[in-house]
Amino acid sequence: MKITCIAVGKIKETYYTEAVKEYAKRLGRYCKLEIIELADEKTPDGASAAEETAILVREGERILKAVREDSYVIALAIEGKALDSVELSRRLEQLGVEGRSHLTFVIGGSLGLAPAVLKRADEALSFSRMTFPHQLMRVILLEQVYRSFRIMKGEPYHK
Repeated sequence: MKITCIAVGKIKETYYTEAVKEYAKRLGRYCKLEIIELADEKTPDGASAAEETAILVREGERILKAVREDSYVIALAIEGKALDSVELSRRLEQLGVEGRSHLTFVIGGSLGLAPAVLKRADEALSFSRMTFPHQLMRVILLEQVYRSFRIMKGEPYHK
């Protein structure tokens, strides 16, 4: 299985970068991982709704250009379906059984995801109703995907 993580924004903090590298290394046993980091738009303080919409559209266009047509897209969104770790593992396993050999997870920037990206997504997944920094969300996603593969294989994992 190939897993692509499309994320808006660069990781600047070394500790996040190191965590991403560690989970990418661990995931190498289970899948082919690709991380696509896209430029984010700077949101000025006090941006109007129109400015925020324009920023979302520009980021959304970049995201959609990076999505492969044959990929099953899972958007990370607060309004998505919430799963626990075992349910996520079962869902990823089910997608594999259905012949979905390429999954793409999409992490938006500070304003979230454009409606066009959510429309393109095959499903939306919520990790929480809380908002997380996109840099941290990348680490959380990779950890949960790694945990999912461990669960699928019947290997021990920290509960």
